[in-house]
Amino acid sequence: MKLTNLFALAILGILAACGNEPKPPGDSSLNPSTQDAALTGTSPGILGSFVGDFGTNKITLLITKVLKDTIEGRSVVGGNDRPFIGLVTKKDSVYNIDAREPGDDKNDGAFKILYKESNKDVVVGNWVPYKETPQLKAKQFSLSRKSFVYSKDVGIYPQASQRLLKDDDVNNLTKWELEVMRNEIFARHGYCFKKKNLRETFEDRDWYVPHTTDVKNLLSDTEIKNVTLIKKYEKYAEDYGDEFGR
Repeated sequence: MKLTNLFALAILGILAACGNEPKPPGDSSLNPSTQDAALTGTSPGILGSFVGDFGTNKITLLITKVLKDTIEGRSVVGGNDRPFIGLVTKKDSVYNIDAREPGDDKNDGAFKILYKESNKDVVVGNWVPYKETPQLKAKQFSLSRKSFVYSKDVGIYPQASQRLLKDDDVNNLTKWELEVMRNEIFARHGYCFKKKNLRETFEDRDWYVPHTTDVKNLLSDTEIKNVTLIKKYEKYAEDYGDEFGR
């Protein structure tokens, strides 16, 4: 049996055993027999990457697989990259998706998503956390289709991904400017930041699409060397900033 199928069975088994877990509003079960209709044909348009506001953060919702009435994907938001699995039903040209994250992370919850063939570039819906807290509440969203594309040419400091930096490129920058320059390298690769100040810095930029929480194997040799150089100057700015009035 494929690992994907084992994962699916495990998740559905956990959900069946945990009947007291919160469910999305209006959802009675993840059993297909309780849904309006069985999925008889799936538009390829339902697959893809959808991006938009998710409370105060930006989320990327990736729908990666639909097999019969089972749907799989990932949500990338707030420094977290979480898989989800669930059921999709179709009535006329409207798809209803009920999907759940595994539940082994305190930020996990359940999605209820609506997708219409008449508007293939948008999904709308809500998300409900399994354990609501003052910091973690239900959210509504409207996301637009947008795929991650790596580009060396975006950002305030694109040279940090284009060529090896020299001392003259960084020695007159403030500590914050250096931090932005360094983290732009990660942002170009779609890194989803945990730090709130960095999320706020990048999430309002049109080119930025949070796509992953691990970019270690994505950086070029040039970018790796530039990160090392920038960090050295960040440390210098931290140690000697007051002395030099920076």
